[in-house]
Amino acid sequence: MRMALVAAVLAMLAGGPAQSAQDERPAGAAAPVPGTLLVGNKGEDTLSFVDLASGRELGRARTGRMPHEIAISPDGRQAAVVAYGGRSIDIFDLVGRTRVRTIDLAPNEGPHGIAWLEDGRILATTERSRSIAIVDTSAGDAVHAVATGQEGTHMVAVTPDRSRAFTANIGSGTVSVIDLARGEKLRDLAVGGRPEGIALTPDGRTLWVGDLEGARVQAFDTTSFDRLAEVRTGAVPIRVAASPDGRWIVTSNLGDGSLSVIDAATRAPVRDIVVSGQREAGQVTILFSADGRRIYAAETGRNTVAEVDFETGRVLRRLPAGEAGDGLAIAP
Repeated sequence: MRMALVAAVLAMLAGGPAQSAQDERPAGAAAPVPGTLLVGNKGEDTLSFVDLASGRELGRARTGRMPHEIAISPDGRQAAVVAYGGRSIDIFDLVGRTRVRTIDLAPNEGPHGIAWLEDGRILATTERSRSIAIVDTSAGDAVHAVATGQEGTHMVAVTPDRSRAFTANIGSGTVSVIDLARGEKLRDLAVGGRPEGIALTPDGRTLWVGDLEGARVQAFDTTSFDRLAEVRTGAVPIRVAASPDGRWIVTSNLGDGSLSVIDAATRAPVRDIVVSGQREAGQVTILFSADGRRIYAAETGRNTVAEVDFETGRVLRRLPAGEAGDGLAIAP
């Protein structure tokens, strides 16, 4: 009884729900990584804050309509969350877990993929306007848009030197190349299929693009734009991620609830990791921990986020999320 009372008091002090992870870790498994997992719950317009050390949900905050992707500020103090169902970006204070302001992107609509650069600029694809919006947070959140002119401008990847951005354009079967210094589109790279997931290797030399139709991921040279490889994956590779050390490329396969692991150097498939093994789990966004030992997979159909030990492929636990939790980020 006394322990239950203590747990309840701690939950109230945390300022939110005391939901715990479904722990599936085997005996002797490494301790969870530190930090706070943020989850954009697109089915209920909220942002979840989950303590990774304990697996407990600390609280939720209201967002704009249909929150999706999330970016952490360079100083680690704030998070930017897109409102895919509208035309805005919400900025949250991570210590107080509160929304501090909203950036209006009008007339640009449908923000989805997002990145927060070291110079303070925030990039967000604005799908319904066929553009990418660039917000200068050092100049009163001034917004400048670069038109892609492509259908379904959905996800974005940015080179390590922040000179270029690449957008995956689902409906047009292309990737747009954006010069961030000049604020203009350089070209459209024809990749075919329905590209959505996109990632750059940490050295910025190779771009990996998934295909919702083809159960494949393609690699392109970011200087010559030549196609380097095509690798088969699980069904519907909706997201692509590169490991922090650059050794691995991983796809999140919506169609079968798995992860496909590819050797980034040889561009050869290595193994598949079964997370749920079910399409009904609605597995979408994936995210590596900073040390590369964990990978997190948002299961939008289950309202959970699976934590996977990358080396063994074991699901360690399932963390709580809100309705249709999708976009992920880890705050230090």
